[in-house]
Amino acid sequence: MVDLSRSLRMDGASDPGLIRDHNEDALGFDAALGFAVLADGMGGYNAGEVASGIAIEMMLHTVREGLATRDAAVLDRRGVPHARTVLEESVFLANSAIHGTAQSQPQCAGMGTTLVATLFFDDQVMVAHVGDSRCYRLRDGVLAQLTRDHSFLQEQIDSGLISPEEARLSLNKNLVTRAVGIDPAVEAELHGYAVQVGDLYLLCSDGLNDMLEDAEIAEVLDDLRGHLSLAVARLVERANAAGGRDNVSVLLIEVKRPFPARGALWQKVSSLLGGGRDKR
Repeated sequence: MVDLSRSLRMDGASDPGLIRDHNEDALGFDAALGFAVLADGMGGYNAGEVASGIAIEMMLHTVREGLATRDAAVLDRRGVPHARTVLEESVFLANSAIHGTAQSQPQCAGMGTTLVATLFFDDQVMVAHVGDSRCYRLRDGVLAQLTRDHSFLQEQIDSGLISPEEARLSLNKNLVTRAVGIDPAVEAELHGYAVQVGDLYLLCSDGLNDMLEDAEIAEVLDDLRGHLSLAVARLVERANAAGGRDNVSVLLIEVKRPFPARGALWQKVSSLLGGGRDKR
């Protein structure tokens, strides 16, 4: 397993906000693995925090196990990097665990969670998400949203029924069209992106982007570049200052050095050892 802790710096925090009496968000990260995940739970009583907690625990465990014997950059016989396979498997297992718990424990019935996760490998990042938790990238001072919300509002925007500006004022912000654990199966949306030194990636729950405009988020990230813990704290502080109507969670990943795979020779050796392409 490749250790990415010298190439990536990660920091994050979760806060209940000013209105909610408990926190249904959860997050987890491991810079050595190049993995980060954030979840925003939903459900009656405290079931939302149960769902998000299960998602984080299951996904961290699955990624660690999946990368213990095969590097994320290794391609399968379809030419798909192992990073994608591991992320898909982690979401599948999280969904199964949450759905199974909801079915067996009446107090957890109907619980689920949105989530967003990143797995870095070979100067790339694979991003997976379900629901309206988001991933942004700050590059050269420009903030780009890398995920597209699975939400009723996003569908209205896409169909031209409302504008993005009108969407910010809508009362239907919490209506997601896809979530982990609600049904026996769920489809995560996955995309890969090339990574550059200096990139800053933000994972957040909607408690941040519902409170702050993208321009304000970009301003904080740019001003506090290189000071991840301060940037995390400032974003949470500003979300609460803007009303803090929801739990707010922020996870930042800074790319400090390149982290290319170990090259074609390594791929060949890995294949001979059973860790590369399937020749069947």
